[in-house]
Amino acid sequence: MKIILLGPPGAGKGTQADILRKKLNIGKIATGDMLREAVASGTPLGKQVQDIMAKGHLVPDKTMIDVLFGRIHKADCALGFVLDGFPRTLAQAEALDRALAFEDAAIDRVIELKVDDEKLMKRIVGRYACAKCGAGYHDSFKRPMQAGVCDACGSKEFIRREDDKAQTVAKRLETYHMQTEPLLPYYRVQGKLLSVDGMAEIEEVARQIDEVMGMGKKNAKNS
Repeated sequence: MKIILLGPPGAGKGTQADILRKKLNIGKIATGDMLREAVASGTPLGKQVQDIMAKGHLVPDKTMIDVLFGRIHKADCALGFVLDGFPRTLAQAEALDRALAFEDAAIDRVIELKVDDEKLMKRIVGRYACAKCGAGYHDSFKRPMQAGVCDACGSKEFIRREDDKAQTVAKRLETYHMQTEPLLPYYRVQGKLLSVDGMAEIEEVARQIDEVMGMGKKNAKNS
């Protein structure tokens, strides 16, 4: 099963990708995480994309395709994969379809996480993480049990991602609406697009995904 999750930054794609990975025993490919790791490690790729990401712009298509297909052929993707953060442009979607077709494969389902921009902004800007273990927190929705102390490891150091700042988030949302939303009709025409409420609680979003994919009690229905 080859699945794409679509939605703006902070819509919950990563969380739902983890759930699908475990449920279907497929690989999870989070291109954003791969790029951030490259930046942190100071690799040639990281140096190339660091300024681009900090400004909320998209990494060039050729770079993303190269990164992606190096990952798709790893062992954990033998039964399929769920893509989180790719494709982000129509050109990338078309390139992905062509590359998969060359291997006699294709995307099976595309799941859209529908969100409200204003509420999503609040969700993203409030995020922060433990600098030591990476445990995630939020100013409004998930604070540490003891103020200033990580629940998981006890560290007192926390960080906020540069691309979670309000100005960058606004730019990323604008970029999503301009460049990624056109993928919705592209996949709708192919009969692969399914939609769920991305603003619901995590468990409810997962239930809706099960339902529209036919893994729940009801049969799948295209959006």
